[in-house]
Amino acid sequence: MGACRRDVRIAVVREDGVPAAFFPHQRTAAGVGRAVGLGLSDCQGLVHRPGFTGDATELLRGSGLALWEFDHLAADQPLLAGRAVTRFGSPVMDVAGGWDDYLAGLRERSPKFTRTTLAKERRLTRDYGPLRYVHDERDPEVLRRLMAWKSAQYRRTGRGDRFAKPWVTRLVEHLFHTAPGPVRGLLSVLYAGQRPVAAHFGLRSAAVLACWFPAYDPAYAKYSPGLVLHLAMARGAAQDGMALLDLGRGRKEYKDSLKTRELTVSEGWVTRRHPVALGHRMRRAPARALRNTVQGRPELFGPADALLKRVGRLRTGG
Repeated sequence: MGACRRDVRIAVVREDGVPAAFFPHQRTAAGVGRAVGLGLSDCQGLVHRPGFTGDATELLRGSGLALWEFDHLAADQPLLAGRAVTRFGSPVMDVAGGWDDYLAGLRERSPKFTRTTLAKERRLTRDYGPLRYVHDERDPEVLRRLMAWKSAQYRRTGRGDRFAKPWVTRLVEHLFHTAPGPVRGLLSVLYAGQRPVAAHFGLRSAAVLACWFPAYDPAYAKYSPGLVLHLAMARGAAQDGMALLDLGRGRKEYKDSLKTRELTVSEGWVTRRHPVALGHRMRRAPARALRNTVQGRPELFGPADALLKRVGRLRTGG
């Protein structure tokens, strides 16, 4: 992130001269802090030694911040002691037991979804040729195609285009070109015959794949290539020795079908008594509360999602 944005900082907490905690954040000149990669990162917080306890207000003061905002704060953070936050389930696909165990569990949890997805996989093979999954694709042209698909999907569904933000594009390209190692970007692609039909880019460690940008070619939409890709990713991750695919919080039907369990993440602020903090919360809190209410109630989410898609069709001339 520091290579892609100029506002990234890391505050270091020392005990007897020895680093005990690291506090990564983005900051404005006015002292408004945000989690690093807010909007992309699915795990945020203080990186600290076991048993560390600290005073959040003192941490903000030492960092020159009036407020620090987060939306995927990891559970059991010392920053949360006594703080009022909103907690959410964040779905994950647990493949630590291997692909066969995951698939058996998926058949039991979501039998109709599994049958339908596997049937569409067979039809895609029949109509366009053998499927080929590349777990770690290194072709930058395919990455560019994925970003184009995703930008079109954002516009088509009425969402803001994340790739319209230059720092997001820079970050994805930077992670893609990072030398092979335990922590880097991972581009995974599903091919039908010689054509890429679905792809995903995310951040991986030795044990976890953070699922950031899945997308597919709309010409193949009737085959649900994105779902077929996710099953291939689960198999590839298990074979690669990973334990979790983190789908991130957010209401999506496919996440409910694919998940094995949920992690708990939190959304909110850590603040000092400061006019900048008060002003920022007054601006942000109403919109955040409205969004969470809509997303948390099916009777509101359905119409809101349909409205966004109508706006998207108008935006794209459809």
